[in-house]
Amino acid sequence: MLNAHRLFVERLAAHMKELSRYLRYIITGHIVIAMMFIVSAMSVYYQQFLEDIPDYFPSAWVIAIVLGVVTAHSPIQTLLKRADIVFLIPAEPQLSGYFVRALFYSFVTQLYLFVLAMAAVAPLYMAVFPGNSTYGLLFVVLFIIKGWSLVANWWMLRVRDKNIRVMDKMVRFSLIVTLVYFFLVQELIFLAVITVLLIVLFATNYQTARKHKALNWDLLIESDYLRMRSFYRLANMFTDVPHMETQIKKRHWLARLLTGSIPFQQKQTYPYMYRLTTVRSGEYLGIYVRLLIIGGLLIYFVPNPWLKLIFALLFMYMIFLQVIPLWKHHATLVWLDLYPIANQVREQAFIKWMQQLIMFVGVLLVLFLFVIGEWLMGLIMAIAALLFIVIVIPNYLNKKIYQ
Repeated sequence: MLNAHRLFVERLAAHMKELSRYLRYIITGHIVIAMMFIVSAMSVYYQQFLEDIPDYFPSAWVIAIVLGVVTAHSPIQTLLKRADIVFLIPAEPQLSGYFVRALFYSFVTQLYLFVLAMAAVAPLYMAVFPGNSTYGLLFVVLFIIKGWSLVANWWMLRVRDKNIRVMDKMVRFSLIVTLVYFFLVQELIFLAVITVLLIVLFATNYQTARKHKALNWDLLIESDYLRMRSFYRLANMFTDVPHMETQIKKRHWLARLLTGSIPFQQKQTYPYMYRLTTVRSGEYLGIYVRLLIIGGLLIYFVPNPWLKLIFALLFMYMIFLQVIPLWKHHATLVWLDLYPIANQVREQAFIKWMQQLIMFVGVLLVLFLFVIGEWLMGLIMAIAALLFIVIVIPNYLNKKIYQ
């Protein structure tokens, strides 16, 4: 007979071992140090902002949206594996204890983000509502709703229609945000109405779960797989993850844009391959664009011009670190060893492509500094980016390649 308790303990132990294996590389990595610097700098400006909050700033809605996101977002981690869809489905009636423990584990692991968000918006709450001392009560209320949201999400995972699940999440998020807002502004009548609507939604989720008794095993397994792939993608920025699977997206127009000008010659094999991999692989283009956007936003909102320059340089360096794993992206393919092309040609093609990627970042950041009127910072950024591209990148990659 299947022991659900022992199965969960074994799965959890293996999961924690896998996480700790890569977390030690992440914690000691360059990006964590850079992120600590960014958080520290933004904390200083956050404190300055709280001292003189503009009248037009929608403080209540900002608090409501932030807390609504961390409360409504309740992914479930079941620690299931792909083979379980064959071997564990017959034992589904015996796995109720396993899934209860999985729900509890998912709830506990999400509390750190919930507590951090509550702590982050607490100074804004105290500044905007100085005479209101109900923040502790709000914490308790959202803590309960967080647990409800997790259970409701578990119930809705039995529904195979993706549109219904998405609509349920949108309605739940909207109601939670509205509830927090009315709680902050002390609109008790509207607060009571939203509370009733949340109870009705909870009852609807329960009735939906009763109609769909069978678990949606393929969705549960796929969700866990996608979550671990995201973690491996993060870990791959700091160390090699040999068993990481990648997601390929065609992106025809972007692929043609980057590879259309490459001549059909043997020596252009690797330039073509690296450009195509950057565009189609799921872990490079997305983080490249996201970091570029986040960096631009920070540069725009930070008032100190020297800090704008530091953020520009910092994000250029962070983007460079994210695309370095491209060198080992095809390490498991034997075909590269069969190409009649010298390995030195491959190294030169990779270094050149890294320089071109970072040059594009540097040009955009310099132009952005010029647009917002920071001419001196833009000139310094241009010189620093040029030195980084011409001197630092080749030397760094030569050492990295031969490690």
